[in-house]
Amino acid sequence: PTRLRVLEVIKQLNYHPNAQACNFARERSDNIIFLAVTEPLTAFHNPHMFEIMSGAQKVVYEKKYNFSFLGVKDKDTACHEAADIIGRRAADGILIHGSSTSRPLVDLLVKKGFPHVIIGRPPFSTAACWIDINNHVSGHLATEYLTKCGYTHIAFIGGPQTDEISRHRLRGFVSSMRIFGLDVPDSSIKYGTYSKQSGFEMMEELLRGSFLPDAVICEDNKIAMGAASAIRKRGMNIPNDIGMITFDDYPLSQLIDPPLTVVDINVNKLGQQAAEILMKKIRNPSLNMQSFTTVPELIIRSSTRNISDDIL
Repeated sequence: PTRLRVLEVIKQLNYHPNAQACNFARERSDNIIFLAVTEPLTAFHNPHMFEIMSGAQKVVYEKKYNFSFLGVKDKDTACHEAADIIGRRAADGILIHGSSTSRPLVDLLVKKGFPHVIIGRPPFSTAACWIDINNHVSGHLATEYLTKCGYTHIAFIGGPQTDEISRHRLRGFVSSMRIFGLDVPDSSIKYGTYSKQSGFEMMEELLRGSFLPDAVICEDNKIAMGAASAIRKRGMNIPNDIGMITFDDYPLSQLIDPPLTVVDINVNKLGQQAAEILMKKIRNPSLNMQSFTTVPELIIRSSTRNISDDIL
């Protein structure tokens, strides 16, 4: 009877408990922080970050947690902020975007045993919890499809040699070419930056060289935009003279003429999976997961030749 009376009074007074006070008593925050390095125009340079964050926020919201975004200027600041979050117990867990990953930060998370998931495999050996896309498979899928379209002289133009994602996609390309018995001369691989200008320059260099490609794999949409300009400047046709395929489907890939065939990965789903792993880790801090996830999907458009259904 007393309980029912209290509930009735709560209803009459429209009373709501103070969430912060409750969490303080339970020694938890019900807060998840997404930590990333940001800079001006990040939304244009790295649109996937926000798709990942959107997927993570969906899961966190469904679990009745708060979701906070913390953008920092560099990796050193990210490490300092993570130490502060852990020290103040400002969150129950942290999602670490690959842009903010560093060895000191990862070592801190492991040493403290603080619930975390790093989105993007760290480029060094660690016991930290991470989740990533299998970019090697993405490179293989792009190469395999181009060979099915009848292309045999395939080039690869990508970002800096130091870039982890580009390196894994390149390995997928090289290994697949060898499996299919096709040559991969050094001149068929070019490194640059993730920009339209760099894509134009790399494609120009290919077209002037001894290895004339009949297809090119572009590391991202901005590189592909520059490459397409270089091909048109030579009076060549896409896809008949040179086929073109790129990675990641976002609006830019459909604005290029012709619209690009892409190997797409669902980064929204990647964010969801990262958040789900983090929730499990909050309940069981000893849980450790290191895995590749999400299956790449081929989206066929006009930048590659058609192939018959029986070949597919």
